[in-house]
Amino acid sequence: MYSRVFSIGLQDTFVYRWNFVLRSLFGVVPLIGTVFIWQAVFESRRASISGYAFGDMIFYFLLTILVENLVTPTEDEWRIAAEIRDGQISALIIKPLNHLFYRISLFLSYRALYTVVTMPVVAFLFFWFRDYLRLPSEWTTWPVFALSLGMAAFIQFFIAYALAMLAFWILEVSTVVFILYSFEYFLSGQLFPLDLLPAWLQGFVKWSPFTYELYFPVQVYLERVKGADLTTGLAIQAMWVGITFVVAKGLWHLGVRKYQAVGG
Repeated sequence: MYSRVFSIGLQDTFVYRWNFVLRSLFGVVPLIGTVFIWQAVFESRRASISGYAFGDMIFYFLLTILVENLVTPTEDEWRIAAEIRDGQISALIIKPLNHLFYRISLFLSYRALYTVVTMPVVAFLFFWFRDYLRLPSEWTTWPVFALSLGMAAFIQFFIAYALAMLAFWILEVSTVVFILYSFEYFLSGQLFPLDLLPAWLQGFVKWSPFTYELYFPVQVYLERVKGADLTTGLAIQAMWVGITFVVAKGLWHLGVRKYQAVGG
């Protein structure tokens, strides 16, 4: 049943393939601005910053673009919230399926097709900045990176799902979504590597769920986290997968009890 949902999700997403292409093309603009900014910073300092040379910093942002394209939900919270607000959720509640797994199947289909459509643009970026690329020195980094990438995807999806569940209580969830995503944008490492933050903030960063959405998988690939720190980081990431899953599932059950549908 869920494989069929996955197939339907692919067909639905493919309708918007040009939207994905244009979004990925214009997503290059912030990267270009970032390159110029950090180039100016390194030229003024003429030294590495927290162990990052100019090439390392560019490669870091290339990896953030790659990870973001692979794991970040595409408007899932808006779609789910709209289903609840418009009453479309009624048709799903009466069906013999688990709504969370149903949305996970759609999420995976969206990400699969989105990745295929946007990967040529990402590949072009990597080719353009090929002088700054480097592969991990140890083969074990690849499976650990894949594991961290998968957990990052589920953390982001469960957070998006939990936000959408607020539509059971409030008419418009956009304000809450934008507030949370403003913190996420800053604390996930999209603006800069989080190890550039002051030491007194590192404790918070270590335990924040946003850290494990983007920054941590990139650090795993760059092999800047190893040994006990790597094990601890993966454990914390797995913990956040569990917590966000429980919160998402719990909000669904509470919301369904409150939900009322009138008419037909």
